Amino acid sequence: MTADYVWKESYQAGTVETDDKKLQYRIQTAQVAIVNRLHDLRVDHGGTPEERQATTDALVELNRLNLLRREFQIRLTKRGRALDDKMQ
Repeated sequence: MTADYVWKESYQAGTVETDDKKLQYRIQTAQVAIVNRLHDLRVDHGGTPEERQATTDALVELNRLNLLRREFQIRLTKRGRALDDKMQ
């Protein structure tokens, strides 16, 4: 059984978004939701150990996704420049 966490919906939206124009927003939204929840967990010492671990894992995964997105954008930019150079 998978637990429902308040940040999980935005996390899932960020991990499955395929529209490049929406991806950055989805990732940032998920990161904010996760960071806010981590803050809440630290302040009130609430939640379960499972939630704290899942929250930390999700944040790491979003950071990886964001890195991949940035690398993809860099490759696209370089590819576009290479095509422009060939056209000249």
